[in-house]
Amino acid sequence: MAVNKNALIRYKTIDKCLQNNFRQWTLNDLIEAVSDALYEYEGKDIDVSKRTVQLDLQMMRSDKLGYNAPIVVYDRKYYKYEDDNYSITNSPISNQDLTKLSEAVSFLKQFQGFSHFDELGSMVQKLEDHVYTQKTHEKSLIDFEKNDNLKGLQFLDKLYQFILKKEAIDITYQSFKARQESTFTFHPYLLKEFRNRWFVIGKRKTNEGLMNLALDRIITIKKSTKNFVSDLTFNSDTFYKDAIGVSVSPNMAPEKVLLYINHKHAPYVLTKPFHHSQKEVSRDNYGVTISLDVQLNFELEKEILGLGEGIKVIAPERLKRNIKERLYDAVDAYETEINDKNLRTIAKRLEYKGFGILNHVYTKRDIRKLKAKLDYYLKENDEQAFGMRKVIQKMPELKDILFNKNFRKLIRSIDKDVFLTKAIYFDKSPKDNWYVTWHQDVPINVLEKKETEGFKSWTNKKGVISVCPTEDISKNTFAMRIHLDDTTIKNGALKVIPGSHHKRLNDDEIKLITSNSIPFVSEVGSGGVQLIKPFLLHASSETTVQRRRRVLHLEFSSLVLPNGLEYAEKELL
Repeated sequence: MAVNKNALIRYKTIDKCLQNNFRQWTLNDLIEAVSDALYEYEGKDIDVSKRTVQLDLQMMRSDKLGYNAPIVVYDRKYYKYEDDNYSITNSPISNQDLTKLSEAVSFLKQFQGFSHFDELGSMVQKLEDHVYTQKTHEKSLIDFEKNDNLKGLQFLDKLYQFILKKEAIDITYQSFKARQESTFTFHPYLLKEFRNRWFVIGKRKTNEGLMNLALDRIITIKKSTKNFVSDLTFNSDTFYKDAIGVSVSPNMAPEKVLLYINHKHAPYVLTKPFHHSQKEVSRDNYGVTISLDVQLNFELEKEILGLGEGIKVIAPERLKRNIKERLYDAVDAYETEINDKNLRTIAKRLEYKGFGILNHVYTKRDIRKLKAKLDYYLKENDEQAFGMRKVIQKMPELKDILFNKNFRKLIRSIDKDVFLTKAIYFDKSPKDNWYVTWHQDVPINVLEKKETEGFKSWTNKKGVISVCPTEDISKNTFAMRIHLDDTTIKNGALKVIPGSHHKRLNDDEIKLITSNSIPFVSEVGSGGVQLIKPFLLHASSETTVQRRRRVLHLEFSSLVLPNGLEYAEKELL
């Protein structure tokens, strides 16, 4: 049975209402909902009678359209589906409809090969395959790429209608980078699909540039009361001609990109080009060089990275540098994996030897960020780089980088109850160079002086109140030295005496032990850490090379100080 468009809109609207079990639906409610839906689609008021909706309900209940909808009336006036999971969209296609679809497929197939119908090719194949499986009840013969869990697809039809009618929308949106959602007016011009993900392209304001919004990040949309703003300069046929994907910079000129693909991967790129501008430049026994005239964007980099070791960027240099950095970061992500064996080993070494070293705790990207933030802060605040105290209090933004997953795993393997008690930044360089004699790190920093039994040698230097605590406090404490540079004996690596961490030593004992021991030189790579106990004897030499040795020194404890004393830099993790 043929069904006109308005009838289908009414059926879909009634179906949507009856699926909503959080509301009771009277006949008048359904009439109102249907009227609103028709107005939204047609843009004009359509008089929907009581008899029309009653006939619609009767038609949906019948098998004439193949619905057999289980619509029931309760309390003599409310309508609902007896089966809460029912929807007419789940109904199989009727034999009559299958016959019509088969005829339509046969008709459309006659036009395949004509340029005007090139874009219908995949659509016809999908339709033909669906009709075949419905009629024969056989398995599908074609498996098209699909993602049933992709979010935002429910907005496709609405957005299409808004674009068709040139209507502005109020949209609630939250990008992956945004901490919270925002609502704004948007003027949609085009729907764009890329790699099975949908985007809507448009403007927020007349004087702003075009932007694309991913449908999977849309929360709600509705028609806006504001007038639609057109952009006469926007041409959907040419907007994406110089770009791969959806990231387009209107004022950016395309660049000549040269790529070398090895012989193993070359056939895949030649038979499925990256872009319509792709040309073969040359080939040899090892691979093929191709050129693209495209904008440099995220999607281009993603395509290149997708071929891994099978592709190399020749030009431009900026793209080559970006790909190299991302590949280094990718390798870094594997190298910075910390397993349970590593954790057990370093915990035992800390306990028995008083120190332990673990490389590849922080990625090169993390280290670059830390260096940049510290250098900027020192420059802007005229701080002393060779020994800046209270680093975390002065730069709380460092916590997002420092207290990462590896950091937390490592700290908890030592003591799951610890908190931060001190943070110092050291920058030993040819400009700021020094040596440190053999010593133990005994003092702690507190908020104020309170005479307490066992706490000795109080000092106050430039407002920093320090004291030597009781031994139980010192033995509970440990430090993590995070290395921002490769550290060797040449640029002042820490020297330690293994096993010297069990008690507080006097000057004579320190001299005796260091004179009769072979020190261990703690060479640590950039991104690595060294854990040490405060009683561990350690020293360092001056740097003898033109290279910096930057270290973030963090101290931790899980014991609360007695007599109301408080750590000056206490920070919960």
